[in-house]
Amino acid sequence: AREVSFLNVYLIVMVVLAWTAVLMGAYVIYPWYRAALPPGTKDLALYPQRLLMSSPSTTGWHSLGMEWKEHIAWFAPISITMVAFVFLKYGRDLKNHKQLRAGVLVFVLASFVSAGVAGFFGAMLNKYAPVQGGQTIQLSKGAAK
Repeated sequence: AREVSFLNVYLIVMVVLAWTAVLMGAYVIYPWYRAALPPGTKDLALYPQRLLMSSPSTTGWHSLGMEWKEHIAWFAPISITMVAFVFLKYGRDLKNHKQLRAGVLVFVLASFVSAGVAGFFGAMLNKYAPVQGGQTIQLSKGAAK
């Protein structure tokens, strides 16, 4: 019973941490990555997306790395939430459901792999175009009418 309680707490903490990481990345860090480039800007150091897209040797980090990272990162908290829910619902009885247990283990693996892929791309992207942040963030400019 103690191990099950520990695993329940562990899974809930993992779910909270996974959602926190993805939401912080999507709504705190990501806007700095996609910051709008003011006209006439020569120094791209504060505009990571544009910095990556400015060179043929790094454009792939944006077109493949960032686009893939944006989508795969969401799979980690979704899958670990499913795992936690199933484990909390079935607990020790999960040993009697071989197919369900196998499915849960596949989702555990998928969660860790997707977090690893997103983390790898995040580290590599930050190596080539660090997200430094700034005083103001401009998400997009509306078209003038």
